[in-house]
Amino acid sequence: MKIAVLGYGTVGSGVVEVLEVNRDLITRRAGKEIDVKYVLDLRDFPGQKIQEKIIHDYNVILNDPEIEIVVEVMGGVEPANTFVSKALQAKKSVVTSNKALVAKHGSELLATARKNHVNFLFEASVGGGIPILRALGSSLTADEIEEIAGILNGTTNYMMTKMFYEGADYETVLKEAQANGYAEADPTADVEGYDACRKIAILSSIISGKQVDFEEIYTEGISKITVEDMLYAKAMKMTIKLIAECKREGDRLSACVAPVMLPAEHPLYSVNDVFNAVFVKGNMLGDAMFYGSGAGKLPTASAVVADVIAAALNQDKDVMNFWTGEKLELEDRRDTSRRFLVRMAGNKEELQNRILADFGDVTFVQPEGLTGEFGFVTPVMTEGCYERKADSYEEILHMIRVGE
Repeated sequence: MKIAVLGYGTVGSGVVEVLEVNRDLITRRAGKEIDVKYVLDLRDFPGQKIQEKIIHDYNVILNDPEIEIVVEVMGGVEPANTFVSKALQAKKSVVTSNKALVAKHGSELLATARKNHVNFLFEASVGGGIPILRALGSSLTADEIEEIAGILNGTTNYMMTKMFYEGADYETVLKEAQANGYAEADPTADVEGYDACRKIAILSSIISGKQVDFEEIYTEGISKITVEDMLYAKAMKMTIKLIAECKREGDRLSACVAPVMLPAEHPLYSVNDVFNAVFVKGNMLGDAMFYGSGAGKLPTASAVVADVIAAALNQDKDVMNFWTGEKLELEDRRDTSRRFLVRMAGNKEELQNRILADFGDVTFVQPEGLTGEFGFVTPVMTEGCYERKADSYEEILHMIRVGE
């Protein structure tokens, strides 16, 4: 079987490497040898073995009847969307790791694939090497998924781990993450939660079977998390993680990306450094967790090649048949309920009666060695209710959501 790879960056070169190193194993599992015939890239790679496969004109791939699978690992929405659409229309299956593309155009690309009796597969778009999409689409199909909560961005998890265990501040750990190659020169997509938002949109679409618009998901990053926030977490025997979550609320779904304080007994509490994990609660299964390398050249490439094998084995089947183009209206964030840690400037004795009158049965928190402020944890209330109560307090320094 001849395939083409679009993009020879980190993941693209990893795909070629996985196919070469594990060639015999992949041939046995796919039932045929899988050979990379073309690699599309703007660059040339003189002196490298891959140069003999490099082309610069996408139409060469599109018009070659030998190419049965196209692997898109270019990133970005365009020209990736155009290239993928044309491949599917030419009756070539497509495998991608491109979360931006899947989050924005996933349902329509799946519809195009169905219409042309080919597959559009994207396991590597969420969680890198963690096989979460295939599990949701096959292993857990007997369950109604009630909740998904994930650490879906390795960069921010690395940074939060450093801040928690080493007491470092945000700017220091960001520079360290950039120096180690974990964060881009412009880290906005990671630190402001946009990367995790696209991934939870894909997961929400998979479990609901409808199109979830990532632009409608409330998203808050980690750039406002401070050393003081971590002191409160330690005082409460908790940690803080950037959590992307979706929950089923009756017949509706809510979704959110934000820093959340997690207790030590939560399965995601101990997921540290650049690792990712996805916690799933099913109505029959109960709790399950998927853990592994959420990014990186070879873990992501491994997931891409697994999809290539799946496409090779299912040329006459519709593998991803559980996500339609019907739009899902998410529940309003302000109607979702949880507890909140609220940090207050000033003296607790002067404010506590007012706080108790407004917020009810709160628990006060005072980290050791931290002066000039105190904190309290609210009872469970809706986000809208919290915001209305908080509006009258100029003393509020920061609020962090508290998980169960």
